[in-house]
Amino acid sequence: MWHGICINKAGLARIHRRVLHVLTEINNDNKMRFNMSTEKPPLDPHPLSDYVAWAGNRNREPILGVLKEKLPKDSGRVLEMASGSGMHINYFAPHFDHLHFHPSDRDTEVFDNINKLSSDHGNDNIADSVHLDLTNPEAWFNSEMKKSFPAIFCINIFQVAPISIADGMMECAEHLLNEDGFLLIYGPFQVEGQFSTESNQEFHTTLSSAGVPEWGLKDVADLQAAAAKHGLELKEQIDMPANNFSLIFGKI
Repeated sequence: MWHGICINKAGLARIHRRVLHVLTEINNDNKMRFNMSTEKPPLDPHPLSDYVAWAGNRNREPILGVLKEKLPKDSGRVLEMASGSGMHINYFAPHFDHLHFHPSDRDTEVFDNINKLSSDHGNDNIADSVHLDLTNPEAWFNSEMKKSFPAIFCINIFQVAPISIADGMMECAEHLLNEDGFLLIYGPFQVEGQFSTESNQEFHTTLSSAGVPEWGLKDVADLQAAAAKHGLELKEQIDMPANNFSLIFGKI
């Protein structure tokens, strides 16, 4: 008891989590300043690469700002598709104590890293990682989870993935989102066949030159077409720093 204030075990646990989070963020911010002071790492889409870590450090704050505006104020589940290293979900979760976050990925090899970050951050509102293959409906949780998510988000996947996964993503979102739920897709995109900036066109050229057919900036219109087949529509297109977009899809 301090100055007449009694803190129970749950309160102490919450304070402990916050202290861990602050210390971790100080360490991460120091790493980020170091990373930002060095040259951009070579392009490498592997979720545990230096390039992905560099990009994640740049975009996490702007995305968090959108989530603070859009995520529900009441308790609920939030799914991240293609969680990769888990850097984003572990950065976001401490800001939303009332929500329970579910990381997922097709690549089960990243699960250890996601779980380690959750442990290091003291994030007890992050569930165990689950295998989620957007091309395989049998991997989309069980029937008890149907229409139980108010929010789903996916960050920086389409520039290094075939546009064909958009159909699976939208069908999965239709299956899991509740009636007022939304799907947020973040990344760089073409708009009506046009690049929004020269830098985006250069990025597309760089991706295409790697010789991987699936790599390159996709068009927002293709995502809209996939969404329409599954009862979803683009509700909002938010301009983000570094020529990216946050695309908000919801049920028609």
